[in-house]
Amino acid sequence: MNLPRADSIPATAVLLASPPHDPLPGVLLLLALILATAKLGGWIALRLRMPAVIGELGTGIVMGNAGFLFGIDALPDLRTNPHLPVLAELGVILLMFEVGVEATVKQIASVGKSAAAVAILGVVTPFALGCGAGRLFLPEASAMAHLFLGATLCATSVGISARVLQEAGRTQSPEGRTILGAAVLDDALALIILAIVAGLITAGTGSAVRDGAIVTAKAAGFLAAGIALGLFFSAPLYRLSARVRIGGMLLTLSLVLCFAFAWASHLAGLAPIIGAFTAGLVLEPKHQVFFAEAGVEKRSLEDLLHPLSALFVPLFFVQTGARVDLASLLSPAALGLGLALTLAAVVGKMACAGGVVDRRIDRWTVALGMVPRGEVGLIFAGIGAGLRLDGTPVVPPDLYAAIIVMVILTTVIAPAVLSWRLRTMARDEMAASTPGSAE
Repeated sequence: MNLPRADSIPATAVLLASPPHDPLPGVLLLLALILATAKLGGWIALRLRMPAVIGELGTGIVMGNAGFLFGIDALPDLRTNPHLPVLAELGVILLMFEVGVEATVKQIASVGKSAAAVAILGVVTPFALGCGAGRLFLPEASAMAHLFLGATLCATSVGISARVLQEAGRTQSPEGRTILGAAVLDDALALIILAIVAGLITAGTGSAVRDGAIVTAKAAGFLAAGIALGLFFSAPLYRLSARVRIGGMLLTLSLVLCFAFAWASHLAGLAPIIGAFTAGLVLEPKHQVFFAEAGVEKRSLEDLLHPLSALFVPLFFVQTGARVDLASLLSPAALGLGLALTLAAVVGKMACAGGVVDRRIDRWTVALGMVPRGEVGLIFAGIGAGLRLDGTPVVPPDLYAAIIVMVILTTVIAPAVLSWRLRTMARDEMAASTPGSAE
């Protein structure tokens, strides 16, 4: 057998050749398609005055159901690609790390009585209503599915509400501060509930009381230990690292903490996003000041994380949309359940109005600000789609589709109503301050 000499093989053939079964070319094509279409979907959503995340979710639904919609099987299958879930999981870890960075431990601890009461009501009431809706509409589903459904309804999208408040110029208003403080605490509580429910599911079929106590202790212990150790060691670690005067150290060290906490969270039997969120919480603005004073890095950590988020976070939302079986989504059962969950989600958050004890704060504005689920609801849905109990998905396709319906409706409708409420308040305040308006 005569083999060609190495120097006789064209260089282009060497460059284009790839080992048999090399997954890299397929992953590269998939990344190009996802990033391009996700950005297009986000732009369309913004033009329609909807959050960009809805466009990314819609992109995933279309791409994941291309065969059903157009009869085209040439698109890479987002549902079965074995490599995309790892990249998508990395995206959601980075997203929750960013959420933690934007909400420090001091900020959560300093929320007022109204914000704390709003957050507690915003978790307890939707959880109870979600469990009740599961038992009413899905009596054949497992108790764990009902619990997870309740946990999914607990979340609040602080980012979407913050965007509406910012556009209305009401971020520093009493209502704005109450919404933001309550939403951050709400997400922290919801993540703890998610950790407990997911831990119960993965624990198996033992004693519910015993497993619940163990998982609760794990979640509370991890958060307490992680925050305590992080607050104690992070400042000296960042001060020392700033003295090294190496470019990129602020971002690198922060990512090291993020991934290490996420790994430790997984080791403790909790979702990695719990660890990523905890790592973000312990990083305060003073950590970035060390690098600024040393002249090493002038940009904030949020600015440094943005390019990574722009790459990885859309992968998560597109894959979340791709998991939606459009045939199930369009079925009367899924749509009916989705509307019922939306009603439970809205009513559960509107109960937050009862937590506003300060009469100077408009309670219904605060309640409306707690309704959007957005990216946090999608995170919960995505985690539920991957959980199994005795080999059976905890969140079957029809329930998953119903959760997506709830997330979309609360994310699109609630900000519009909140924006209208804020404009109405602004007009009333202007009229009250105008001389002669009372006549």
